[in-house]
Amino acid sequence: MSQTVADRFHALHAGPDVLLLPNAWDAASAALMEDAGAKAVATSSAAVAWARGYADGDALPVAALIDVIAGIARVVSVPLTADIEGGYTDDLATLAQTVAAVIGAGAVGINLEDGRRDPDLHARKVETARSAAERAGVNLFINARTDVYLARLAEGEAALAETLRRAALYAEAGASGIFVPLPIEEDLLSTLAAGITLPLNAMGRPGMPSAQRLGELGVRRLSSATGPFRAAYGVMLAATKTYLVDGDTNGYATAATGLPDLNARFG
Repeated sequence: MSQTVADRFHALHAGPDVLLLPNAWDAASAALMEDAGAKAVATSSAAVAWARGYADGDALPVAALIDVIAGIARVVSVPLTADIEGGYTDDLATLAQTVAAVIGAGAVGINLEDGRRDPDLHARKVETARSAAERAGVNLFINARTDVYLARLAEGEAALAETLRRAALYAEAGASGIFVPLPIEEDLLSTLAAGITLPLNAMGRPGMPSAQRLGELGVRRLSSATGPFRAAYGVMLAATKTYLVDGDTNGYATAATGLPDLNARFG
């Protein structure tokens, strides 16, 4: 079953449409995203960490991550890909165990980010993840994220050259796609798509071109990142502030308009 779902997920990156991938943080958010029409669901590492009371940045206990993945996999039928940050370790044997656990919990894809790590180390981590997936019998979609732009590791032409170098390195190591968060400029996205042999994932930000335009530029996948979490909790915070002033619950009721019967959804 996992391999069949993994094949479906790989196929979603082949076009013709850009894969619009909403990022969930628990079973309820993922279920609502599927019900809204998502063809696949991802987790956001930051949103998952925040929902569990941890900061983003490899601080979330792996056991908590696996619990979230299993909970989501239980209630959705679309492919699930998990953001596992930098793998929560640089020890390759431990990383292999984590990837196996992620697959066992129901994910058919992962995001694996390099951050400020040595790219050669990250390539070895991609290789380790690929080997662990092969042992599990699943063609895991490994979305290798490079943070050259996000972490401001270089600027201008140097940033482009380093991003393309890392993308080639990670592709050779066994990645299935390349995630380059931060760029929104059409010329840059087009250049990245042309220079990267694997499907290019962009990160949704204000000013990002439309999905149709992204497809024309060669982008194959767009992640919503922490947008859904921020939207949900932003509305909740505003409604709670109003409630605490004078007990007015209209803000909650208005925000919940259109929400389905969750008891029926999960029962």
